[in-house]
Amino acid sequence: MKRVNNNRYTKLIILTILFISGYATCASGARIKDIASFKGVRSNQLVGYGLVIGLNGTGDGNSTQFTTQTLANMMERLGIHTLAEKIKVDNVAGVIVTANLPPFSKKGSTLDVLVSSIGDATSLHGGTLVMTPLKGADNNIYAVAQGALLVGGFASSGGAGGGVQKNHPTVARIPGGAMIERELAFDFNALTDITIALDRPDFTTALRMSDAINNTLGVKNAIPVDAGTVKIKIPETYAGNHVTLVSSLEQIEIQPDMEARIVLSERTGTVIMGEKAMISPIAIAHGNLSVEIKEKKDVSQPAPFSDGETVVTPDTEVNVTEENNKLLLVSPEKADIGSVVKALNAIGVSPRDLITVFQAIKASGALQAELEII
Repeated sequence: MKRVNNNRYTKLIILTILFISGYATCASGARIKDIASFKGVRSNQLVGYGLVIGLNGTGDGNSTQFTTQTLANMMERLGIHTLAEKIKVDNVAGVIVTANLPPFSKKGSTLDVLVSSIGDATSLHGGTLVMTPLKGADNNIYAVAQGALLVGGFASSGGAGGGVQKNHPTVARIPGGAMIERELAFDFNALTDITIALDRPDFTTALRMSDAINNTLGVKNAIPVDAGTVKIKIPETYAGNHVTLVSSLEQIEIQPDMEARIVLSERTGTVIMGEKAMISPIAIAHGNLSVEIKEKKDVSQPAPFSDGETVVTPDTEVNVTEENNKLLLVSPEKADIGSVVKALNAIGVSPRDLITVFQAIKASGALQAELEII
C-alpha cells in the first residue's frame, strides 16, 4: 500500500483554504466602516499635569523645580503652609496625563489614561496619581483622573552605579482611571446630512461608495464631493432615526481602488508591492563589487653589528572581487511586478538588492508606480 505524506497533505489543505478565503475576501470587498469614518463621530484628545506620589525613592530630584512648586501649591490648598525650597520630592514625580475622549461619551463614564514622567524620576512603580483635571483643546475640563498606576516594568540600581531595568518604568497606565465630568454638545439626530470621510482619499473609491449607497437606499441622496468625501442627504424615512441609517451604511461593501505603489524600507530590507505596479520593457543587470582591505605591521630588523634601527612598516593588501555570475534580465512588454521579482530572485537578487534595483528602475522611468521609501 502506498504511504501518504501527511505533512505535505496538511500543507496542501492549508494553502487551499487560504487561497479560497483570500479569493472570497477580495471578491466581497471592504465595509465602509473599515475604510472611512463619519464626520463628527470622532474622539478628542485630553491632557493634564499632575503628581504621582508614594514612590520608593524613585521620584524627581530636588532640582526639578516644577515638582516642588506643584507639591507646595497642593499642600497650601489642603491647609498646610510650606516653602517649596524646603520640600524633598524623592517620593513624588511630576507627570503628564493623556487620554482620548470617545464620541458620545456621557458623564460618569470612565476612560483609560496614560501617565508619563516629565522630570528625572527613575520609576513610577508603586505610585498613585493624585486628582488631575484633563482639559481639551478648548481649555475646558472634561474629565478628572486619579488612581494607582499600572507599570509594565521596573528599574533597580545599586550604589556603585550598576542596575537592571525591564521595559519602560517611567510610563504607566490607569485602566478606567479618569471619570468624565463634561459631555460634548452634539445632537446627532438633528443633522440634515451625513458626511463620510475616506481614510485614503481616492476619486474612484468615492464614486463607487456613492453608487453603492444610492443602490442600497433606493434614492440618489449620496454625492461624491471630492476624492475623500461623500455627502449623504438624510432620507425622509430615516428622519430622527440616524442610528439605523448609519448602521446600514457601515455594512455596505465596496471594492476600494488603490494606486500602484511600492514601499521600501532600507533599514530592514522590507519590500511591499501592490498588484497593479507595472514595469515597461527594460533590461536589468545587477552585480556586486566587493572591496577587501587588509593591513598588517611588518618589523624590519637591521643587519647584525650595523648602525641601522628597528622600524615597523605597514603592509596593506587590497583585494577587489566582482561577481560575474549575474545574468541580464530582459522584462517582457508591460510585465507585472510579481513576474519581475520572481525573475530577479532566480538570478540571486536579495530583498535588500531589490531596493536598489527598484530605485534604478524608477530613475529610468520604466516603473509605473509610486515609489515610497520609509
